[in-house]
Amino acid sequence: MSEKEPLVRVVRGVPTAEELAALVGVVVARSRPPASPPPAPASAWARSGRPTRAGLVSGTGAWRTSGLPR
Repeated sequence: MSEKEPLVRVVRGVPTAEELAALVGVVVARSRPPASPPPAPASAWARSGRPTRAGLVSGTGAWRTSGLPR
């Protein structure tokens, strides 16, 4: 057990040093956890305070209808 097994082994071809470096870079980048967790989706309470595009109407009298209850 004195000799460690290699992490990456080339099965076919003869890659250049640059190709091996690119492969190792991708493997290392993929093995790390993301830097920060993805943002949580907005709650229903937070969404309720945002204006919706569906209820907005443009044109004559739009300013008046924007203040009316739906």
